[in-house]
Amino acid sequence: MKGRLLTWVLMISIPIFTIAQTTPTINATLSGTIIDQRTKEPLIGATVLIKGTTNGGTTDVEGAFFLKTGQKFPFTLVVSYIGYESKEIIVTESNVAIELGPDSKQLSEVVVVGYGSLERKNLIGSISKIDPSETKTIQAGSFDAQLQGKVSGVQISSSTGVPGEVINIRVRGATSINADNDPLYVVDGVFINNNSLQTIGTGGKVTSPISDLNPNDIESIEVLKDAEATALYGSRGANGVIIISTKRGNFEQKPKINFNASFGQAKATKLWELTTGPEHAQLVNEWWVNTGKDTPSLNRTFANRPFRPVSEGGRGLPEEQQTYDRLGELFRTAKLANYDLSLTGGTKSTKYYIGGGFNNQEAIIKPITFQRASFKVNLDQKVNDNVQVGVSNTFTRTYRNQARAGDGPAGGLLQAALHTPTYLSPVNEQGVLVGRAGFDNLTLLLDNYNVNSTSLRYIGNLYADVQLLPNLKFRSSWGIDYNNYNESEYWNNLLISGSPNGLATSSITQFTTWLNEQTLQYRKKFGSQHSLGVLVGNTLQSDLQTRTYAEGRGFANNQFTQISSAATTAGSQSWSKSNLASFFGKIDYAFDNKYLLDFSVRADGSSRFGNNRKWGYFPSVGVAWRAKQESFLRDVNWLSDLKIRSSVGITGNQNGIGDFASQGLWTGGASYQGNAGIAPQQLGNADLQWERTRQFNIGIDASIIESRIGFELNYYNKYTSNGLLQLALPAATGFSGYWSNAAEISNKGFEFVLNTVNIRKVSLSWTTSFNVAQNINKIEKLPNPLRYGSRDLILLQEGTPLYSFWVYKELVVSPETGNVIYDDVNKDGQITVADRQIFGSIWPKFFGGLTNNFTYKGFDASVFFSFQYGNKIYNHNRFFGEGGGARDAARVILASNNDRWQKPGDITDTPRPDGVNVNNYRDGGSRWLEDGSFLRLRSLNLGYTIPKNTTKKVGIETLRVYLAGTNLWLLTKYTGLDPESSASSSQNQQGIDLGTPPQPLGVQVGINLSF
Repeated sequence: MKGRLLTWVLMISIPIFTIAQTTPTINATLSGTIIDQRTKEPLIGATVLIKGTTNGGTTDVEGAFFLKTGQKFPFTLVVSYIGYESKEIIVTESNVAIELGPDSKQLSEVVVVGYGSLERKNLIGSISKIDPSETKTIQAGSFDAQLQGKVSGVQISSSTGVPGEVINIRVRGATSINADNDPLYVVDGVFINNNSLQTIGTGGKVTSPISDLNPNDIESIEVLKDAEATALYGSRGANGVIIISTKRGNFEQKPKINFNASFGQAKATKLWELTTGPEHAQLVNEWWVNTGKDTPSLNRTFANRPFRPVSEGGRGLPEEQQTYDRLGELFRTAKLANYDLSLTGGTKSTKYYIGGGFNNQEAIIKPITFQRASFKVNLDQKVNDNVQVGVSNTFTRTYRNQARAGDGPAGGLLQAALHTPTYLSPVNEQGVLVGRAGFDNLTLLLDNYNVNSTSLRYIGNLYADVQLLPNLKFRSSWGIDYNNYNESEYWNNLLISGSPNGLATSSITQFTTWLNEQTLQYRKKFGSQHSLGVLVGNTLQSDLQTRTYAEGRGFANNQFTQISSAATTAGSQSWSKSNLASFFGKIDYAFDNKYLLDFSVRADGSSRFGNNRKWGYFPSVGVAWRAKQESFLRDVNWLSDLKIRSSVGITGNQNGIGDFASQGLWTGGASYQGNAGIAPQQLGNADLQWERTRQFNIGIDASIIESRIGFELNYYNKYTSNGLLQLALPAATGFSGYWSNAAEISNKGFEFVLNTVNIRKVSLSWTTSFNVAQNINKIEKLPNPLRYGSRDLILLQEGTPLYSFWVYKELVVSPETGNVIYDDVNKDGQITVADRQIFGSIWPKFFGGLTNNFTYKGFDASVFFSFQYGNKIYNHNRFFGEGGGARDAARVILASNNDRWQKPGDITDTPRPDGVNVNNYRDGGSRWLEDGSFLRLRSLNLGYTIPKNTTKKVGIETLRVYLAGTNLWLLTKYTGLDPESSASSSQNQQGIDLGTPPQPLGVQVGINLSF
């Protein structure tokens, strides 16, 4: 009994004694020193801050500091220094000695790689990691458009200002002609579809399935670029891999609610400059006179008003001339709104993330809109100490008012607004709205546009992790990407496409990817110097696409819009499927934390290839030397880290070809006199095989001056053989062509990344990130030249880059005659097709981005520029608009025609209006091939975070308000609206600008809240 009593007395006495010893006392001063943990040298300029206050200071030349605190013991001191790990220290006395060790945060940053993750210091492959929080405020329909200029070696072009349309992404160039050049997208382990399911034509542009993803749900994005990084994806890695990891909770995390909302507007900063009605008339009359179709005496009519010929069958102009502004009717100030709400948390055995979002963007041209509603649920559950299961679920509904914003006279918004001459009235003599110049009436078009699509999508993954042994883990997962794409259109009889009695179409496409994967991973350290990892696994994938299409023509009136009401109907149905079986393995080894080696191989079998060549084998090997870990460099204090790495490997490609490309096919749609029949459709090729890309990479990662300056340099060389290509066949064979492996393409270039910490103090920081890259593309082998694009402007020819421009080279406009003089290549005295030549390509000489981030107390700012230099773009709008009156009432005339040659001695690039010398307006002239270089202020963000001691009073953990601007400034010589514009989404028709809306200037205000 006495023993128990003594025990209780001691238990009670000890806390009382402890409390008595820590009773707060007031101390007015605090002094101390801060030194390097390794060298014991003083750290000059280290910052000291009393936590929860703005009271702080810096160390002197001896590493000493002195503060007048006015605080009560104990309190917390925050100590930091560039290149060193920050510390929080509880101070209980007036003098302290503090040691700081080197900051290994960047080196220990976890990077997602194929089927796992690694610390950055152990990476051999070339991988870029992007934090979506830095880009998600950029106004765009999809996250990939927000990455432009952020990733070295990755060229991203937002070829249109319409949100939700396809973005052109090339990772270290283009490797294929007829197969796909897009990277592989992996979302939470699921290979998702990034090929548009759109059927209805919208002038060459198509929608992007990637825009179904909500950027706010994304935790991190990794871009895998070289063969070592992508080899485990084998058949999918030739064009790079983009791995998207969505947000998840943490175990033992209290529930946290995040709410984000933003509102804004966007508009075009520049529109085409057109001639006025009288100027248009003057140019038409001048063209008539110079052509010799009227007498010179008609020149006297130019002075006051346009001449109206009475003998030319209506080619003249109204006597009372006006200028009609259709561009102002089409373009608008677009409204933008975005809302995101999420709940994150976890218990000891469960963690979760639940998020919902709604995004609504109007395009800057009527009536296009983009709306996305998303719902995300990620759950992870520890079954016991050795088993964990989890699910990832993404549900989205994306709606588009999907108007034609590209090429094409029927239903073309920009064709009707831009290419209709300004002098033509929108109404006829009876005051009725009518179309002009072969285009729809813009007002009727806007009032009656009915083209819509709705995408319903689910991306899900279910996994189980089992720790079989302390060093052996098994993982099995099932994934699905399901997309139901429903689109419809109705053209009434007031529009060209609906003439004479209306047209309705409907298309429903379903695309499903099933994915099952198993991996077995072993990792163990042997002693203090050896580390070994082994990974083996397999993948089974099946893609299925079905489509049902129907159309109806002839409606009683415009109130009936359903196909069932049409006088005549037609329909079609299609089905396509492909399977992929894969086996892969990887071995990685590290010695003494200095020498790194890995080897991987993947075998892929695809149903798309011939019976003789279904399987492809894709190996890679990589080595790295962490030179800083050597004894002779450890004491080099100015060198914080140095790693040299190299890799070589082979990856494959099968995307973009048909599911049955190697097979001889018959069609059952060959009816004859009302009877069903079959006919040959495709010639088979049993030897059709994988497109293969070999890539060599060598790189250096280094940081200096306490990791204040870091850089990465890569050189790569890619060579693609067995390029998938459709070769033409003589018509006598009964087939137009067949699939073969007949092309070879090379890409080589460099990437450079520089990161600097310019200022890092208690209340002020400034960091900079810069990247620049170059890619040199060349067609090494091609049996015959291929031509693409309007007027065959794009030529693919052996020995030249992909997507080269094939034009007539204009030398000068003769000051004596006002006629264009072209380069007569074959010197035969005539300008013919034989004189066309390669003159530039879409590839820039270099491209990249520059980001500066600032913080000052509660304020933050980010300024981001993207740039490219040396690429060409064909301004096809100028070709049609600089006809000098030759097209009369059939096309608009741009204001640049006012600078035309008019008399001997005039120096200009615009020839005289002349219908006799057709060379003046020769289609394909280099006059309209322009420099597409640009420097763009891609984004500017300004924010302020309310102090926590203020927000916590009302139950708010963090509260930030911000102002964000997108595309605020553009420096370019290109005379069109946007140097990134392209009229077509086709990979072989890039760089031709015709009737494409520009990327808009946008401004939005927003708020970030967390509870």
